[in-house]
Amino acid sequence: MSETVCVMGAGSFGTALAKVLAEGGHEVRLWARDPVVVDTIRAEHRHPRRLKNIRLPPGLRATTSLQEGLTGAGLVVSSVPTLAVRGVWADASPFVHDGAYVMSASKGIENGTLALVSDILQASVPAHCAQRLCYLSGPSFAIEMAKRLPTAVTIAAVDEAVAAHVQRIISTDYFRAYTTTDVQGVELGGALKNVIAIASGAAAGLGFGQNTMAALITRGLAEIGRLAVKLGAQPQTLAGLAGMGDLVLTCTSPTSRNYTVGLQLGQGRKLAEILAGLGEVAEGVNTTKAVKALSAREGIEMPIADAVHRLLFEGTDPRDEVIGLMGRKLKKESA
Repeated sequence: MSETVCVMGAGSFGTALAKVLAEGGHEVRLWARDPVVVDTIRAEHRHPRRLKNIRLPPGLRATTSLQEGLTGAGLVVSSVPTLAVRGVWADASPFVHDGAYVMSASKGIENGTLALVSDILQASVPAHCAQRLCYLSGPSFAIEMAKRLPTAVTIAAVDEAVAAHVQRIISTDYFRAYTTTDVQGVELGGALKNVIAIASGAAAGLGFGQNTMAALITRGLAEIGRLAVKLGAQPQTLAGLAGMGDLVLTCTSPTSRNYTVGLQLGQGRKLAEILAGLGEVAEGVNTTKAVKALSAREGIEMPIADAVHRLLFEGTDPRDEVIGLMGRKLKKESA
């Protein structure tokens, strides 16, 4: 089935997802704030900064106008950084079609409120589409999607029929979507894995080996599970694409911005310098602040996340943090 789609946010992931949807036979409008991005896509069918060597389909139309992008769109994809979700939707809401479905592709937790993106959108989208919200997550690097490499993701919605409807729209011969009703699990898995990825990158930057990576990923999943289940997630979700799948991907490749932040910290660079050179938002940096507050509020022990917080915001030595984790009180693995 063909649909009119508006993708809000022309970062790497939003641009790649717009390409996937256009190649799936949909009319796609890609909204960007920057006129240079829009003009380049229109004239050259490529993004001037993200995925620069990827040719975008001629049918993919870029615009700086939310009204132009959203008018008549049956599916709206929200792919903006978590810290920008409220502001963008305050501007976008008046233009959303009465029957539109909304799919979020943002992964994070809002600082201050400690709200998940699902909480923000429930309060921000027009009332007429609040029951048609869903959330995409899973192991999906933008560059690989853009290159048409096989990718599998998860779509979560409270109403299974909503997830199934969007699943049919976005799936192609190389991009496969599964569905779940566990919104909390998909949202928390997608947000929390970025914090563990910073730790994994730091270990790599210090020259530690695969043993260390495997330990961080596994114990990181245990931390994610403790907090996510306390907040209502289903354990099986965290063993799937939006949990373990996304965690493994993000913790093992420099293609991940969060891994890259940790890698460069491990190599001795300062956080401000790293972020200035990154070019895009590394959600894990802001999410680490939120996780610190959230785990304290819920009384959940998260030693890896705590170490990442000290590393990012207190300037501690990465090697000392790893040694500190290894020297913690001995316990059962299930603890």
